[in-house]
Amino acid sequence: MSDAGTALRQDVHALYSDHHGWLRAWLRRRLGCGERAADLAQDTFVRVLSARQAADTSAWREPRAYLTTIARNLMADHWRRAELERAYLDALAAQPEALAPSPEAQLLIMETLLRIDACLAALPALTRRIFLNSQLDGMVYADIAAQQGISLPTVKRHMGQAFLACLSAA
Repeated sequence: MSDAGTALRQDVHALYSDHHGWLRAWLRRRLGCGERAADLAQDTFVRVLSARQAADTSAWREPRAYLTTIARNLMADHWRRAELERAYLDALAAQPEALAPSPEAQLLIMETLLRIDACLAALPALTRRIFLNSQLDGMVYADIAAQQGISLPTVKRHMGQAFLACLSAA
């Protein structure tokens, strides 16, 4: 291993050993669940490792701020996924048992919903709003343009961006 690789390995080891326990406790206080906190703490360090492949450890000067930023983003993802799953399960429970999809189909549907959610979360706010107005609220483009105070071609451009993002997520 090169000297740079050895130094990075030592830096990561030090970051983990110095802050993992603190981060796990911080997450446990916010989540109220030790197991979920442990999972998110590990996910946080996985993100650190994947983001640091260029061996740039400059963000580690304030390690707790850096780690909590990553952990907060992971918590937001966790809560959004949990809310989406809860809504799906509620909708599923409202269906007659004879119409309920198989467990395999339920898993595929849930995975698809999570991919769509991630795709929508990555869109700019205006693009997401326009897409949801069209697809969920059934609004026509002209009405969306009037509601948002933008031109019809702008609505069409945003819808195109949203559809491309959804297709690339599939």
